[in-house]
Amino acid sequence: MKSGLFDLQRKSHMELGEIYFWTATIHQWIHLLKPDEMKDLIMGSLEHLSNAGKIEVFAFVIMPNHIHLIWRWIAMNGKEMPHVSFLKFTAHHFKKHLEKTNGLAPFYLDAANKEFVFWQRDSLAVRLYSKRVAYQKLNYIHNNPLSERWNLCTRPENYVYSSAGFYEAGVERFGFLKDIRTEF
Repeated sequence: MKSGLFDLQRKSHMELGEIYFWTATIHQWIHLLKPDEMKDLIMGSLEHLSNAGKIEVFAFVIMPNHIHLIWRWIAMNGKEMPHVSFLKFTAHHFKKHLEKTNGLAPFYLDAANKEFVFWQRDSLAVRLYSKRVAYQKLNYIHNNPLSERWNLCTRPENYVYSSAGFYEAGVERFGFLKDIRTEF
């Protein structure tokens, strides 16, 4: 859609081959990702898409109610963009887990096209067009668990569900991380 001289795009718009800082938030900022098993679902999806050659992951952090990634989409996943597959896969597994624990009520949505919603609509995507911007976003991701609001660890590399250990201590626990420093 167009408005005057400017093309209007959703804030989640991304293109194949470009590197983006991407944030996805849980519906109503609920702390769905606080348990490690929920974080492990995220990790499993990233690993699968990476191993399938659909994405490259350069950095990430999984917070209690949102995630930040620096990633590049390499190829479509069938007819879907990789982020759509990621969001659908994780939502499906969140639902399966929450059915067992009777925790679905906060995610119920009375809509014709879906019964539950786990991710807020229109995730934020920012194309990383320079080394300076990429490093700023990398530092933001790695320091997010230290913020006063979260206080999840005292050093970035100590937070397990983050790529900080890869960058700060040279520890590669996940097998799918690529080094952003080689891209700029």
